[in-house]
Amino acid sequence: MDSLKKVIGVFLILVAAAVALHTVLEPLYYTSTDEQPYNNQVWLYLNILSAISVVLGIIISYVRKSNVNESSSVQEYIAANTLFFGFMFAAIFFFWNWFGLINPGGDFTPTKSDTGAMVWIIFDAILPLLNGALGMYLLRSNSSD
Repeated sequence: MDSLKKVIGVFLILVAAAVALHTVLEPLYYTSTDEQPYNNQVWLYLNILSAISVVLGIIISYVRKSNVNESSSVQEYIAANTLFFGFMFAAIFFFWNWFGLINPGGDFTPTKSDTGAMVWIIFDAILPLLNGALGMYLLRSNSSD
């Protein structure tokens, strides 16, 4: 089980780095237009990796949150809850926006496209932080956790 934690930790950190780097560097190498504001080919793969990391993050942070008890430190309580609810926040933003991309011809139009772009910006900023924190936790944890 310890090696699986390490593999998942490395995966989360790699996804965090990929999303962060692409978010920051995309304006340097991709010329956006009104029709194609984003480099859809790269984001297609990053979105799949992000979806996997969000689901893994929810599961692992829920288990961590469930293991917090009265003898746990306040720091552990805050860290476990912050990661769990942070991943839930990210999941709501991500899947709402991603399903909108998958079904662009759908008739779900309560918001304008600017709202979706802002949600992506927030998600792309928060996912690397959450993935990085949980990935480092998994890499540092031992098999007794």
